[in-house]
Amino acid sequence: MKIQKMPGTQDILPGTVEKWQAIEAKARELCQRYNFKEIRTPIFEATELFQRGVGETTDIVEKEMYTFTDRGNRSVTLRPEGTAGVVRSYVENKLYGEPDVTKLYYIGPMFRYERPQAGRYRQLHQFGIEAFGSEDAALDAEVIALGYSFYTELGIKDVRVDINSVGTPAIRAAFREKLLQYLVPMKNELCSDCQNRMDRNPLRVLDCKQDQAKFAAAPSILDSLDEVCTTHFEQVKQHLQLMDIPFQVDHRLVRGLDYYTHTAFEYKAAGIGAIDTIGGGGRFNGLVETVGGPAQSGIGLAIGLERTLLILQHQNVDLPVVNTIDLYMIALGDAAQSKITALAFELRNAGFTVERDYQNRKMKAQLKAADRLQAKFTAILGDDELERGEIIVKNMQTGEQAAVAWTELANWLQSANG
Repeated sequence: MKIQKMPGTQDILPGTVEKWQAIEAKARELCQRYNFKEIRTPIFEATELFQRGVGETTDIVEKEMYTFTDRGNRSVTLRPEGTAGVVRSYVENKLYGEPDVTKLYYIGPMFRYERPQAGRYRQLHQFGIEAFGSEDAALDAEVIALGYSFYTELGIKDVRVDINSVGTPAIRAAFREKLLQYLVPMKNELCSDCQNRMDRNPLRVLDCKQDQAKFAAAPSILDSLDEVCTTHFEQVKQHLQLMDIPFQVDHRLVRGLDYYTHTAFEYKAAGIGAIDTIGGGGRFNGLVETVGGPAQSGIGLAIGLERTLLILQHQNVDLPVVNTIDLYMIALGDAAQSKITALAFELRNAGFTVERDYQNRKMKAQLKAADRLQAKFTAILGDDELERGEIIVKNMQTGEQAAVAWTELANWLQSANG
């Protein structure tokens, strides 16, 4: 019986994985520029962490988590998102004791049991950042700017930033009543998910993509903000304007997680069917306390790598993928095979990418292999070259050949590569 991969997962093969490496390299480079440090947390955590941190009325907790009981009779969940685990680590390792703002990033797999579709998998991958210890609106804008730069520096065009303020828990509680007055008369016209959300978390109704047209006249949470929240939101917009980052305010943007306060934002770009959201985030000022830590503010974002790759493909953006063989070595005879073993090892230690034949093919077939691998140079070693202590090196683009001493081969390659 042939065993196949599980639904909603994918094998990322050579030829494609290089694209993943390119976008991950861009993420790491940006984080270095913005002084975010990498953190790596477990891919499974206590289920309670996500119930408390993400929110029991969210789709993630209600429908999508991979949860099981381990042999110690503990409820364990494969992480469906990255923030809760980072916050747990931040609290457990007492990173809040540091005098400066703590700025962290992660890259890795997440797991959600949902219907697979374009850009959406049951094992997905995210790049995310989290910053703790400041309520400064400039930090909100900086986080938004990093994500925007990630997309634009990869070459994605027409990226949109939508922003909103979701206020504080107290403000949302008051707004909840206003929103219910608007929603209740149309309850029977809404989808089943929205009808269920109305009883427990009516703000989540505004997040429904199916019924968006019915919410055009819905009350705006921006009209319910107090002076502190309004000032903070205005400052976020001012900082974004100072950086020339284009944005628009969407008062219906609430995001799908319960821990957001103040700023919420999404990045959007057309090209993945009906889905246009490719990343987003927001401020989570009460989350550290929720998982047992002190009163520490935070803000972060998460970017889906699968969706990023789909947008790049849709917009025909070529990533700067480097997959070059510096030298393909061909040995003619047993003695030459032994010498090439030593030479290849020396060149690899010197930093060159070297390949050779392991199938005892004829020289013509090996030259074809070098061409398929797009090797810059091919080196041929036979009996005559062995006697002279040389090797014949051929430029695969120009066809020019040179006899190079074994001891000078690394220097020659370095010079030839510029």
